[in-house]
Amino acid sequence: MKVRKRSIVGMIGAAGIATSISLVLMDKSKRQSLMNKWKNAMQMNESHLPIEEAGDPGKDNLENADMVAEGSQFGVHYYNKVRQ
Repeated sequence: MKVRKRSIVGMIGAAGIATSISLVLMDKSKRQSLMNKWKNAMQMNESHLPIEEAGDPGKDNLENADMVAEGSQFGVHYYNKVRQ
């Protein structure tokens, strides 16, 4: 059976990753730390992102959104001025 070098490298890499993961998960404190980080990442609320605080100019003013889509910057400057 002929096996390509790329396949062998991929298998060795996968085995190395699997070994690393199993070593981390064997230690209870490391496993708990990993689970806490995962839970914190999943609980991140989108309302804390700055884009939510800025609003959505596309939904707030459809005429300006159309002008910007055509290349006009008037709507962008007006929106920034109004937000200040």
